[in-house]
Amino acid sequence: MTVDVTRLIRPHLAGDVKPYDPIEPPEVLAQKYGIPAEKIIKLDGNENPYGCSPKAVEAVAKAPLQFYPDPLQRNMRNALAEYTGTDADGIIAGAGSDELIAFIFQLFISPGDKILDFDPTFGMYSFNARVYGADVKMVPRNELFEIDIEAALNAVDSKTKVIFVTTPNNPTGNLASENQVRALLDTGRIVVVDEAYYEFCNQTSANMIPEHENLIVLRTLSKWAGLAGLRIGYGLMSPDLVRRIIGIKPPYNVNVAAEAALLASLKDAPALLKNVNLIVEERERMFTLLKEIPGVTPWPPSGNYILCQVTPGKAHDIYEGLAQRGIFVRFFNTDRLRDSFRSAVGTPEQTDALVEALKELV
Repeated sequence: MTVDVTRLIRPHLAGDVKPYDPIEPPEVLAQKYGIPAEKIIKLDGNENPYGCSPKAVEAVAKAPLQFYPDPLQRNMRNALAEYTGTDADGIIAGAGSDELIAFIFQLFISPGDKILDFDPTFGMYSFNARVYGADVKMVPRNELFEIDIEAALNAVDSKTKVIFVTTPNNPTGNLASENQVRALLDTGRIVVVDEAYYEFCNQTSANMIPEHENLIVLRTLSKWAGLAGLRIGYGLMSPDLVRRIIGIKPPYNVNVAAEAALLASLKDAPALLKNVNLIVEERERMFTLLKEIPGVTPWPPSGNYILCQVTPGKAHDIYEGLAQRGIFVRFFNTDRLRDSFRSAVGTPEQTDALVEALKELV
């Protein structure tokens, strides 16, 4: 029997749903461009060039994989409370902050509700809006990629449920100010401040959570701790919101291997933060070198990446030219970023290779 299953799909998903535009793994890039995998310089995913803690690798190898993880995440939440200087009852962990973004949509969004976002920024918020049937009000950032707070406040209406703020903004590097976050909180909507790159700038809105129950701060161990492959992040928020997310999340959402790696990484945080300092130092050197290349304009960075504007119409050619040399950066085929690319901060040797290649290409 032939059945048209599309008529059973939720109406807002029945058509073609635009997927998230992901980066490719090293082995796929190597095969595509005919380059040995060990020769690839991968700067397209903002990944940590120094990798994770050896103690995390050891902990994963010894993890009791035959057992289900703790659904209430007691050990993780206690360890994160010590690391962040907050209370464990205001912390929840997820399979990357991406999963926590999805939980926020599940908790607050019904089809037809609206989220507020600031273009250009991280794509997972609008991706989840498509999945959960929300409308997206995209408020353009100004010519310096700063949030236009007046336009943002004017865009809030009766259907607006959640406002997303990425700081440092990915991919532009802008930091949202405390006054901007407070102005958005005063709307009474849920304000999600995504601090995925917190350790690279040490600016946070978490101190405002006790006085604002509508504030959620998201962080991850993907970048500073080098655990992108294990998918582990966490959210800071009111205990009430934590309880509500526990009530809707899958019971075993963070696997035992990721839990073991998180606990070991937090114990080894001083060593990992030394690597963060190396990345920040290299970020400043890289920024200086990029500024010296005619036709390349780097934007001031705050994370572990730098957005570069190039001569109009040349960004994709530069991206391909770098790829042919085994250097992979992020190209954004969008109106605001069509003449830009984003590069992660790698090792000094990787920076030198990128800069020399750009001098040839530009």
